[in-house]
Amino acid sequence: MQERNYERIAKGIYLAQNAWQDELYIISLQYKKIVYSHDTALYLLGLSEREPICFTVTVPRGYKADYKGNGSLKRVTVVEERYSLGIDTATTPYGHTVPCYNAERTLCDIFRTDTEIQEKQVAVKEYLNGKKNLPRLMEYAKILHIEKKIKQYMEVLL
Repeated sequence: MQERNYERIAKGIYLAQNAWQDELYIISLQYKKIVYSHDTALYLLGLSEREPICFTVTVPRGYKADYKGNGSLKRVTVVEERYSLGIDTATTPYGHTVPCYNAERTLCDIFRTDTEIQEKQVAVKEYLNGKKNLPRLMEYAKILHIEKKIKQYMEVLL
């Protein structure tokens, strides 16, 4: 592809030399089963004030994703039943569509991890100010065994 001024980015993925490189999109093309999650999903969904330092993805247990790109990639592994819960799409800053967990699943994920309290507060406030689906949030919270945490947090804010 050198004669057409394309640069090989990864196996089967080429980019024009003068094009912007959308790392989020390239990763999603390389690994078909990754889903952007946690802080990366917050960013893509507009529920965060900051861009993630490294991209967080969720993959089903046993899926191999040996990423060797420019940025760093944090993998979260889950059982198949939890992997598919809340898969949706989001648009990258460069306009590409990538797999991403929906807002409800993402909020549940950040409450299950050691995400900073300030980031949780911003995410929940943005969620409540935007398009929200509280019944779905509580359904996911029950499935992911954090219903009590989410209820307590929401009761304070609502």
